[in-house]
This record gives sequence, structure tokens and C-alpha cells, in this order.
Amino acid sequence: MAKPDLDTPERIRDFVQAFYDKLLVDERLAPIFLDVANVDIREHFPRIQAYWEKLLLGENNYKRHTMNIHRQLHDKRELRSADFDQWLAYFTETVDEHFAGEKAERAKRVAGQIATNMHKALERESGKPL
Repeated sequence: MAKPDLDTPERIRDFVQAFYDKLLVDERLAPIFLDVANVDIREHFPRIQAYWEKLLLGENNYKRHTMNIHRQLHDKRELRSADFDQWLAYFTETVDEHFAGEKAERAKRVAGQIATNMHKALERESGKPL
């Protein structure tokens, strides 16, 4: 059976759930989300879903400034290259396990750009290699 694309809000919601199922049990990443960022998952999931709906479907429900949020997190606990690499690995793995198509491929490309750009910006701002 062919895998669906990430082309509806419901599929993006399913992706976010499957992705965070991986992140929140990872010994490196779970503490960043749960302890450092103190994320309330019930509030976080709809925000992340809205973010990916904006990027993949052109929806306009996400109004937050992602970089500023991660700067604040980085101030509490340095976000290192390995953190971004692990995040991206889970992202790609989750997409590949459950989805296929133009938007799924776009999601992986965009996630790679986000991880790279965010890491470089934080590294530049801190003035040291992360």
C-alpha cells in the first residue's frame, strides 16, 4: 500500500505525534523539551502542527518567531550540533516511515534547512563552535 503524502492537516498532525513519540523518549532530546524548555505537550503539538501546516500547506495559523524561541532555549541550555543532528535524524526517519510524496520530500528538505540555519545562527551569536 502506498504511503500518504503530508498534504492535509490530519496527516501533519499524525506526523507530529509520531515524531514527538521518538523525541520524547530520546535521552539527549527529551530533557531539552521536557526539563529545559518545560514544554506542555498539549499546547506544543497544535503549535508545531500549525508551523508545519504553514510550511507545507500555506496555512497562516502560526504567528510565533521560531528563532527567538530557540535563542531563549539556547540561553538556558546550549543547543549543540549533535542535538540538531539527532532532531533531523528523527524527523527524516519519521517522514520516511509513514509518508511519501512531494510534500513529504519538501518537509525533509525544509527541516534540514531549519536545523542548519538555526545551528549556524546560534553558533554565530555565541561566538563559539557548538
